[in-house]
Amino acid sequence: MILVFLLKALQLMLSFTLLVFVHELGHFLMARLFGVRVERFFLFFDMGRPLLRYKSRKSGTVYGIGWLPLGGYCSMSGMVDERFLLHNENTEPQEYEFRSKAAWKRLIIMIAGIVFNLILAVILYTGISYHWGDYRLWSDQVTSGMSFSPTAQKVGFQDNDIILSADGKRLDVFSDSFYRSVITAEKVKVLRNGEALTIDIPANMMQRVISDKVGFMGIQVPFVIDSVLPESPAGRVGLLKGDRLLQIDTTEIKDAVEAQLLFKNGPLRDRELLVVRGSEQVSLTIQPDSAGYIGVVLASVNTIYPVEKVKYSIIESVPAGIHKALRTLKNYVGDMKYVFTKEGASQMGGFLSIGNLFPKMFDWYSFWNITALLSVILAFMNFLPIPMLDGGYIMFTLWEIITGKRVSDKTILKANRIGLLFLLLLLLYANGNDIFRALF
Repeated sequence: MILVFLLKALQLMLSFTLLVFVHELGHFLMARLFGVRVERFFLFFDMGRPLLRYKSRKSGTVYGIGWLPLGGYCSMSGMVDERFLLHNENTEPQEYEFRSKAAWKRLIIMIAGIVFNLILAVILYTGISYHWGDYRLWSDQVTSGMSFSPTAQKVGFQDNDIILSADGKRLDVFSDSFYRSVITAEKVKVLRNGEALTIDIPANMMQRVISDKVGFMGIQVPFVIDSVLPESPAGRVGLLKGDRLLQIDTTEIKDAVEAQLLFKNGPLRDRELLVVRGSEQVSLTIQPDSAGYIGVVLASVNTIYPVEKVKYSIIESVPAGIHKALRTLKNYVGDMKYVFTKEGASQMGGFLSIGNLFPKMFDWYSFWNITALLSVILAFMNFLPIPMLDGGYIMFTLWEIITGKRVSDKTILKANRIGLLFLLLLLLYANGNDIFRALF
């Protein structure tokens, strides 16, 4: 499991490095465009001594890489911070300083990081569409129907139900929107034993799903092993690629979701497995780790059901990339309201949660998809009107443009202190949740 942790940490580091560089590059390029002197351009924070440092003789800008991989910064002359008020409070604004520029120029400089992250997401999704295309699984091809979590079953769903529509809108292709439409609908129509039935969905269904922690539904797919992670429980007991799980203890396994729930929610002890290997049945004894994982990667859906491959030309991949980026942004913004619920707040996570988005075994498709998602998230989070973030400066600048009154430097500094305290507390809370979940 240490190897898995290190691999996920490496993927997170690579992704985060790219995202921060592109974000700060947006500020840097717009600052240079409008004649603002950039004092320091750093990837990661450099309290103390940076890992790398170079000072340009022409521009005077110090470029470098810090040792603390929690972000980065583009320090511009005339930005309001503690150092600025200490040394520059009573000086006249210089032509090269950020504070001397027109409000609309300052607005563009501050919004540039956000825009660059959105552009990066579009580029990544465009590249993914062109190189890998899309895979479409039509709902009517999934003849075994869906498997549902206990939370879904409590509102009326049953395993093997086939989803027909949500609030009267027919659902044809499986996607993130497919699942979201079912969870957020008021009424969902399903096909059960040849009969169409309507299920009423409670208004707090999303909160229930978040609290449940095991999802809502999944396509009925047998538990077939595609690969076994080294130094995992599965590897130690001799599970192999192609093994199909039939039974856990005395429970017959219908699909992969059911097996995962049994491993996750079952007792932390040896479990008796019955698997099909070729033409034989093999019995094994395994003990999942503390999180309920046995260390396998399951066979994909397209090995079980017919999946349509959609290819894009270079030109076609651009609108596809834009659509995916905008859909991701829309979904993330829509989910923000759940953060302010008890269930949503309890599921907030920090670096461990972000790292767990990445797969246990590296592949470029997953890496670029997750990086594109994180780029959208970073753009949106920086747009929030919280002092210390780009959104805080954007808020103050918009106030100046609308009212004609500039917010004083001391007011901005006080707001930044409050914003910094809020962000630190939020960081501690989110990462504290990660640690608590890991330990308990």
